[in-house]
Amino acid sequence: MPFSKLMGVEVQEASAERVAGTLHVRADLCTAGGILHGGAIMAFADALGAIGAFLTLPEDAKGTTTIESKTNFLGAAPQGAVVRGEATPVKIGRTLSVWQTQIETADGRQVALVTQTQMVL
Repeated sequence: MPFSKLMGVEVQEASAERVAGTLHVRADLCTAGGILHGGAIMAFADALGAIGAFLTLPEDAKGTTTIESKTNFLGAAPQGAVVRGEATPVKIGRTLSVWQTQIETADGRQVALVTQTQMVL
């Protein structure tokens, strides 16, 4: 995924049961206050959930797309930090899958909880 590569998303694990990755909080991903921008948090979570959704697609599917995403912002990640994300399936259906992604700092402080729905194409 070109945009995820541009952001610097690094995937450590990817399976139908769990997708885990990291993102280094660079200055160009931050707000003027030096904390990770909410849009970057959402894009990070979307990438991890999309990978999981893709890995659960039926053989005859053409792909997947996000049709809904909800983010609870729970804490800040300062510039220079590394955030970890873990996406797990809530439900895998024939036409939709729902994924939940927890994002936290390397020391375990919560940053966000994202729930997204992926449609099978």
